[in-house]
Amino acid sequence: MKALVETIAKALVDHPNEVRVNAVDKERILVFELSVHPDDMGKIIGKQGRIAKALRTVVMAASVETDKRVTVEIV
Repeated sequence: MKALVETIAKALVDHPNEVRVNAVDKERILVFELSVHPDDMGKIIGKQGRIAKALRTVVMAASVETDKRVTVEIV
């Protein structure tokens, strides 16, 4: 799952070598913290948050077999 988030993010940005994904395992939630170069922040978020929402949707669909809720936070 972490590799999925990283692969999608690297395809969207101008500085793919600065994409970092950190998995934080909480009680019933698995949070992937995505950090990118400051110049690429707009490309990851998209107009009105559409890219970020689509990224979260893909991750949630890929995690349907797990018993934890999975989300992506952009930091």
